Amino acid sequence: MEEVKNILEKTKIMIERYDELTELVSDPAVISNNQEWKKLIKERSKMEEVVEASKLLSRIENDLNLCKKSLEEEKDHEMKALFHEEISQLSKKEEELVENIKILLLPKDENDDGNIIMEIRSAAGGEESALFATELLRMYNYYAEAKRWKVEIVDVNETELGGIKDATFVVRGKGAYSRLKYEAGVHRVQRVPETETQGRIHTSTATVAVLPEVEEVDFEIKESDLRVDTYRSSGAGGQHINKTDSAIRMTHLPTGIVVTCQDQRSQLKNREKAMNVLKSKLYEFYQSQRDSEFKENRKSQVGSGDRSERVRTYNYPQGRVTDHRVGVSSYDLEGVLNGNIDLFIDALILKDRTEKLAIGEQE
Repeated sequence: MEEVKNILEKTKIMIERYDELTELVSDPAVISNNQEWKKLIKERSKMEEVVEASKLLSRIENDLNLCKKSLEEEKDHEMKALFHEEISQLSKKEEELVENIKILLLPKDENDDGNIIMEIRSAAGGEESALFATELLRMYNYYAEAKRWKVEIVDVNETELGGIKDATFVVRGKGAYSRLKYEAGVHRVQRVPETETQGRIHTSTATVAVLPEVEEVDFEIKESDLRVDTYRSSGAGGQHINKTDSAIRMTHLPTGIVVTCQDQRSQLKNREKAMNVLKSKLYEFYQSQRDSEFKENRKSQVGSGDRSERVRTYNYPQGRVTDHRVGVSSYDLEGVLNGNIDLFIDALILKDRTEKLAIGEQE
């Protein structure tokens, strides 16, 4: 089977690297370097599922070839029937495994296993939009509860009538981002507001932004990225300071951040203090970069909030919820608002995978 051969060829280098990592993480010299060991363990764990599936595929392919060869040599009709049955079962397993490996080989979002920050804002529709935003917040709370994830409210800005102008919250749990990232966009509601005396259906919207929770910056300051200059200290400190090059000027070349320290008589102590200040400044620098990216991501996700940009519609008169990205509808409006949204998320994941597989086959 040509497809099997291609899959095994694609995973060959990965298996070799996986086996190499298996040896490395057992090496006492590597284990003694905790940071390096964790890095290698993480790299290995990302490959594990693909490697195991590929090794199983290789075994099934070998068994299949042996069965086919035995079938050709066998004369007994009953044994031939048994071999035919075995070949049929192995072929089915092989086909399923190939499709599974294709999915496993798709580019992964490195944020998928992490926590998320969600932001809900009322958009078109005034107070009715704010009331709908409240129901969306409750829906996601119910969904997270069903998944045994934890929800932490960061900020809520309420209206006088009990609606929500905007709400920001964190969902903590393994895989939270991998599923809830598909909720980003404009959610539209069609219903008769309680304040409507003539029974007219109103259309309102609320926007949902979904972003990965950024963990504390884990960066390494490489010695090759630093330029360290020494010079004579000035100011208070007596003759000793003026006579020795104890002051430190430390420049982080990739960012251009400069730190100086001269308040210690010892050059070593000045260097240590300068490094601590540099770490703090770099943390602030990377934090500001992430904040800018956060704002850009949110802007691209929610659009303007216009009714025509909707990703999902909640139609109360019909008791229907429709996701326009996949054309999937549920007529259990109450259930959806109580957190039963896996129908839509599963369809969106399938759509995403199908599109990525199609791109992969064209390359």
